[in-house]
Amino acid sequence: MYDPFAHIGGRLATRLRDVTTDLAALDGQGWWAVVVDYEGKVTCARFDDVRPAPLPVPRGPWRGPHPSSWRSSLSRVAYEDGVSRIRDHIERGEVYQANLCRVLTAPLPPDPDPVALAVRLAEGNPAPYAATVSLPGLSVVSASPELYLSRDGDVIESRPIKGTGVTVEDLLEKDYAENVMIVDLVRNDLGRVAEVGSVSVPALCEVEEHPGLVHLVSTVRARLAPEFGWPELFGATFPPGSVTGAPKSSALRVIDELEPEPRGPYCGAVGWVDADRRRASLAVGIRTFWFSSDEIRFGTGAGITWGSDPRREWDETELKAARLIALASTSDSAVSGGSR
Repeated sequence: MYDPFAHIGGRLATRLRDVTTDLAALDGQGWWAVVVDYEGKVTCARFDDVRPAPLPVPRGPWRGPHPSSWRSSLSRVAYEDGVSRIRDHIERGEVYQANLCRVLTAPLPPDPDPVALAVRLAEGNPAPYAATVSLPGLSVVSASPELYLSRDGDVIESRPIKGTGVTVEDLLEKDYAENVMIVDLVRNDLGRVAEVGSVSVPALCEVEEHPGLVHLVSTVRARLAPEFGWPELFGATFPPGSVTGAPKSSALRVIDELEPEPRGPYCGAVGWVDADRRRASLAVGIRTFWFSSDEIRFGTGAGITWGSDPRREWDETELKAARLIALASTSDSAVSGGSR
């Protein structure tokens, strides 16, 4: 068993001082590791010792589940039916886009080692926003490629991902349209707490390569109005637009109807806030594992629009999960998310 720690952005944080559920603490003092569940459960952990360092040494090799033991909260049939039902909502004008997700779960031996899993992911699937947070009752290991929010003084930025393929040639017109739609949503979200006229889009639909796939990524930037802090910033932007849909309120209702299990840290926020320097980097909690009792969980999903093909959307969730699930299993072979 490790003492509480966080490893985020190349920094190792130890000597836990306190833990709070109050986002206003992030406007105070200290360096905080932050995990916010998609459903809104907040964990902010302040550490006294934060330094550039590699991950701690794992207790031993990662002991993951057997590849065949993963189960999915939605079978292929149920997922494809969900895609069709979202298209019905779109046809009725209730929503323009909604993100449909499923949670994969597998058993683990007692006292699983998050560091061993983090080392395995760092070697097999390096990610720009990789994070490991180990606290009493909470273990999260993320290989997220997506920035939810960064902060440097008053400047805030989000880099939503929408559009996924094995190669650039796989990206469809639907992917570009979906990205632009979510960029508009993020612009509106940030605009609620930004100085008037400060919201901009420095980059639109740029192609980023990641292990095994490519994404379309855009950048939205703004200047936070002086009367607002972290509670208001989260209130305006959470959950992230790229993993909900547009309009966000309607998408959240549709998601709640169709997804049988809570997302937890998946599609939430994972990262760090340096309150003293007014700097932060919080990732969208995608490509993220978390431990729950004697189980390991991992989420995968896809954005659904009128142009979505149910079979292709299921395949996208498989593509996003396959490499990570293989790394987290006892075999390095590609693993299906399961159809049970």
